[in-house]
Amino acid sequence: MNSSEYVLLTIFGCGLVTWLSRVLPLVLLQKFRLSPKVTEFLSFVPIVIMAALWFENLFTQRLGHLPTPNWDNIIASVPTFVAAVITKSLLWIVVIGMLSLVVVRHI
Repeated sequence: MNSSEYVLLTIFGCGLVTWLSRVLPLVLLQKFRLSPKVTEFLSFVPIVIMAALWFENLFTQRLGHLPTPNWDNIIASVPTFVAAVITKSLLWIVVIGMLSLVVVRHI
């Protein structure tokens, strides 16, 4: 097997695994009813993922050192957090977060 065939098979395999991980839960959950407690628990998953991604970007990690604050992201998070509390709209949160980071980096 030459390298181009190996690359194509790898790309196809990754695509298949990605597709199956999205389609199989959808197909399986159409046949079963989840309890209200499970549904309520799963409704918090996107919030937790967004919070983990946000918190990870507040610090810069270097091997052998303690994490250091990423001040640009911390400062840009303040108006973004205020927008989240006031609007509760993901669109406004993203827009204000992007704009505040642009302003912080250009000052």
